[in-house]
Amino acid sequence: MSQGPRSGLAAVSAALLAMSRHLEVRDVLKTIVASARELLDAQYAALGVPDDHGGFAQFVVDGVSDEQWKAIGPLPRQHGILAAMLQEARPERLADVRKDPRFEGWPSAHPDMSDFLGLPIRDGDEVIGALFLANKLCAAEGDPPHPPRGKPEGSCGFTEDDEELLAILAQHAAIALTNARLYERSRELTITEERSRLAHELHDAVAQKLFSLRLTAQAAAALVDRDPVRAKGEIQQVAALAAEAADELRAAVVELRPAALDEDGLIATLRTQIQVLDRAHTARVTFAGRSFRALPAAQEEAVLRVAQEALHNALRHSGAEHVEVTLERRARGAVLRVADDGGGFEPRTVRSAGRHLGLVSMRDRTNGVGGTLTVESAPGKGTTIEMEVPGG
Repeated sequence: MSQGPRSGLAAVSAALLAMSRHLEVRDVLKTIVASARELLDAQYAALGVPDDHGGFAQFVVDGVSDEQWKAIGPLPRQHGILAAMLQEARPERLADVRKDPRFEGWPSAHPDMSDFLGLPIRDGDEVIGALFLANKLCAAEGDPPHPPRGKPEGSCGFTEDDEELLAILAQHAAIALTNARLYERSRELTITEERSRLAHELHDAVAQKLFSLRLTAQAAAALVDRDPVRAKGEIQQVAALAAEAADELRAAVVELRPAALDEDGLIATLRTQIQVLDRAHTARVTFAGRSFRALPAAQEEAVLRVAQEALHNALRHSGAEHVEVTLERRARGAVLRVADDGGGFEPRTVRSAGRHLGLVSMRDRTNGVGGTLTVESAPGKGTTIEMEVPGG
């Protein structure tokens, strides 16, 4: 392997150390991509993490501006040369990717690319990602090492040494990415446990205040006729207790805000939470969702909250063996569906009671973002909750 200034041992060591410093998956992905582009003098680099439905759960790029990335559009599908490293799990080194028979073109806003190098990132037998480089930057003798406007005419392209170096980086990237995933899963379990604790504390605190509120209101009603002054004092106490209960709820909502939505997006957040629930419960919990352009923040939070409520119902009350969650794009909005094979219920009876299984809360959240919620269920037939929201 050549020992140029950017592919020497010191540079490789620096890249590997950089990857090992991060615990968040997104940070690890960004570091891998930036390190690969820097080490191999490439104009562009990208790393795709596949989902289970023919798309990419995450796709990180380096060398492409934010404006270019926005203009390119939705995350790419697993097709053409991108699919080759995921499906065939072998390196691809091409003099001109555009002439490869598997090339299917890029969006009009995509940067022009020619020479190409890509390798799968593997964890044992599983392909957990694919690393891509394009446009080797080759400077003529005496020129600056990094031409500001891409590679000059007659580019040398990527070499066998480049491929060997990228293979080393991919092996360590697999370790760093696997460690980051394990860390995030551990953190999610901790967060789930903490939220459960908070929910119990919230229930106890608010239940006590509501109980006091009820007794105080009853006392005020009994005193209205015979002691109006005392009745007025009791009513003031009712108002104070109600304000305290509202403060408790408000504080809990702030503490439980889904920060992961901002960092990872709706699809990744749902997938992670469902993986945690699948491990924590005897029922099988699965998720199917294809990546699409983000919805407005209010819509995404509403979808996440309804999914959480529906999952809670299915796992705690239905006796289901399998709960299936799907999220897909529809027209200019999205549709969430949570279906279980549990005991089901009679929707008309539930509606007449006014509250059951959090349906009032789910409808309020859905209506609040201009969406629609439908509930299909019957005793012994399971339950399907479908939420459709506009946006995007």
